[in-house]
Amino acid sequence: MAGGLHVCGKAVHCKLHRQEKVKNMQNTVTREEAFALLRKYNQESFHIQHALTVEGTMRWYARELGYGEEEEYWGIVGLLHDIDFELFPEQHCQKAPELLREGGVGEDMIYSICSHGYGICCDLEPKHEMEKVLFAADELTGLIGAAAKMRPSKSVMDMEVSSLKKKFKDKRFAAGCSRDVIRTGAERLGWTLEELMEKTILAMRSCEASINDYMNMAF
Repeated sequence: MAGGLHVCGKAVHCKLHRQEKVKNMQNTVTREEAFALLRKYNQESFHIQHALTVEGTMRWYARELGYGEEEEYWGIVGLLHDIDFELFPEQHCQKAPELLREGGVGEDMIYSICSHGYGICCDLEPKHEMEKVLFAADELTGLIGAAAKMRPSKSVMDMEVSSLKKKFKDKRFAAGCSRDVIRTGAERLGWTLEELMEKTILAMRSCEASINDYMNMAF
């Protein structure tokens, strides 16, 4: 959910249960299967690019935070996090469990995916560090992406935290990117806002070229 496209209903209980912390993150779908599932319900280039951006961002964070062995899991969660948004924006994170189960996605991963809507359109609280990263970085990638488009380079490669902070403070810029969600996300992780911004810029730098190559080829 990013870039001002959130139109969620009331927070609902998705009736998903699991342990407070994920001890063994196991993939029940491959990356190829996950991408096919994403494309089944998403056709617009914006949504595909956002999904790939959050996937790449989550993979970078997995490596950076010492969860390298779980990188594939983190990445697939990022890839599928908005699976229901294009077709069911009013049921975001409410329709997702049904679509994900039909695609063979396991319950732990479904919880992780839906937890990014906590307090907005779902009541599944981010508990594992991976879920907290998704909650914080999802919205921020939208702001960073919008800011990058305003730069002469159209890129995050030369973006600095100082310039991003100016955009963050300008409530008229990318107004749909919730500053409150971003702030809350940083707090949940125990990071300063600047730390979250710096890390997420670096994460997006790590995947920008490959995403641009795919988008130019596919669209």
